[in-house]
Amino acid sequence: MDFNFIILAIGQILAPQTIAFALAALGLAVCFGFTGLVNFGQAGFMAVGGYGFAITAVKFGWPLWASILAAILAAVVFAFILGIPTLRLRSDYLAIVTIAAAEIVRYTVKTPNLTPVTGGTDGINGSSRSFDSINPIPVGHYGFGILTYNQDDLFVIIVGWVTVAIAALFVWQLMRSPWGRIVKGIREDEDAVRALGKNVYWYKMQALIIGGVLAALAVIINIVPTSLQPDNYGTQTTFFLFTIMLLGGATTVLGPILGSIIFWIVLSLTDGILSLLAANHLLPITQIQQGPVRFILVGIALILIIVFRPQGILGKKREAQFGA
Repeated sequence: MDFNFIILAIGQILAPQTIAFALAALGLAVCFGFTGLVNFGQAGFMAVGGYGFAITAVKFGWPLWASILAAILAAVVFAFILGIPTLRLRSDYLAIVTIAAAEIVRYTVKTPNLTPVTGGTDGINGSSRSFDSINPIPVGHYGFGILTYNQDDLFVIIVGWVTVAIAALFVWQLMRSPWGRIVKGIREDEDAVRALGKNVYWYKMQALIIGGVLAALAVIINIVPTSLQPDNYGTQTTFFLFTIMLLGGATTVLGPILGSIIFWIVLSLTDGILSLLAANHLLPITQIQQGPVRFILVGIALILIIVFRPQGILGKKREAQFGA
């Protein structure tokens, strides 16, 4: 039996995908965990930021710093477009609107009329050129065995985890500040905060912007080693982010990071175990059926988390968003 999938699963700790989802889930925690906004449109922010970066870097040839600013600006503009008409809605209506907005973005960039700019269903390749041009790591391979990386992959990993560390420190300091205490108060009782003379609507908008900017930075890390594909930022991505955030702890800073690591390790292990069992005829499924079975297990895990530990691994029960 081939157990290399265990090593590959451990390698998910360093994977750009893990880094990206940790950043995006941290942004979701700012919106949902700390402020109480039921934002089901985080995948939309990732798509908007990704296209802002990829179009300017690949199509227009902008330098790296300008493309990153374009991604951030695109996320901020999307936050205003989404937030101005919706942030006064009740949480369940807000959830419907945000998930619809994310789907509108995904289908818009796939429109044939926009293919010359967005790449249509094929997406955009070549986002790594501007990123690789500033790579100071000498050409070569680093690591051992399956966990060997070339200089470009290693650079993405280093930059990605440094970005996660900076973002986590920023959010941690932010939540310890008076601003953080206000948004936590909005989560608990926004009428009480409004009675104290605070502009609840504007604080919600700020939280949505911060969460969106973190999602935009996340997608840059995600697409640099691969490419930008519109179907990667559908509702499945949003549900993954919620699973990651709830797993680690929605009201914590380190929770989304830990949740992303555990989530991708477990998902990779599950895929490997299912493949091993199917190959040895110990499980009556085909290779095509492995994907759906894996997602069924993820769904069951999410249900169990919400029922038995709504506060997540690192969270406190009194701050849990789901009641018993």
